[in-house]
Amino acid sequence: MIRFGIIGTNFITERFIAAARECEDFALTAVFSRTWQQAQDFAAKHHIPHLFTDLESMANSEEVDAVYIASPNSFHASQAIFLMEHGKHILCEKPLASNGKEVRAMFEAARKHNVLLMEALLSTMLPNFQAIRERLPEIGQIRRYTASYCQYSSRYDAYKQGTILNAFNPMFSNGSLMDLGIYCLYPMVVLFGQPLKVQANGLLLDSGVDGQGSLILKYPDMDAVITHSKISSSYVPTEIQGENGTMVIDKINTPEKIEIRYRDGSIHDVSKPQSHAFMYYEVQEFINVLNRGERESAINSNQHSIWTMDVMDEARRQIGLVFPADRSNDL
Repeated sequence: MIRFGIIGTNFITERFIAAARECEDFALTAVFSRTWQQAQDFAAKHHIPHLFTDLESMANSEEVDAVYIASPNSFHASQAIFLMEHGKHILCEKPLASNGKEVRAMFEAARKHNVLLMEALLSTMLPNFQAIRERLPEIGQIRRYTASYCQYSSRYDAYKQGTILNAFNPMFSNGSLMDLGIYCLYPMVVLFGQPLKVQANGLLLDSGVDGQGSLILKYPDMDAVITHSKISSSYVPTEIQGENGTMVIDKINTPEKIEIRYRDGSIHDVSKPQSHAFMYYEVQEFINVLNRGERESAINSNQHSIWTMDVMDEARRQIGLVFPADRSNDL
């Protein structure tokens, strides 16, 4: 049994708890929040026995083996490193950190203290991402990957009225690329590796984050085209184009329907059934890795997280998007 603490009391942690409790070896023993009342209310709602408002107390707790971090992006690195220094395994929400420097410092801490650090990017753990990987050879030589995740943010309405919530605040290392673009990039890196070249465009909002953007990525024998947005919505599926056919994926962030459309006009549905909530699979992978005595997931590996962040760093450099965390020397 892996005893989890959680950092964050938002809708993401609500979904995490519901999904994780489907895992046989999962136990929720602690919650951390900056305010006692919020921690108390959340603990009562979810029947969590231990609550903390001090990170050091959670780090020293003998009731916690691993911590799921769902705080704002800019807090991920410092919280994860501190907890790993105290021997806690870390499942950290995407994006893993604010930039590549932080990501590398996190993995160095994980190696030094012999703990597991895994990025909680759920889509690559889902049954239909497995279907994508297994059936990819059937479409022949891959020539293009096109992925889109454009979803109008409900918080953008508040932004237009003059209220800047966390989602559009650069202090928290947020924005379209970090929040949504990563769902297109991480699967690409898992499938095809590190791109040779990145070309990026983006629309910077007055608050200092990107509202939308696009990337073209070069590989030796193919290219990738990615679009992302928090200020408009798209309903275009993702495609992986091969010389023998094209794989059509309904939603790259949560793939549920996968079709292969061959050049002869035939269409094969290669989707797999999904019996659990989306977030179940990332938690189960994390637990499985620990139960095997390992310290790295083969799917959401250290290298995949580093390569993905390197792409996002380069894209931000090209569009002039700088976070306060980029200027910090704390790590």
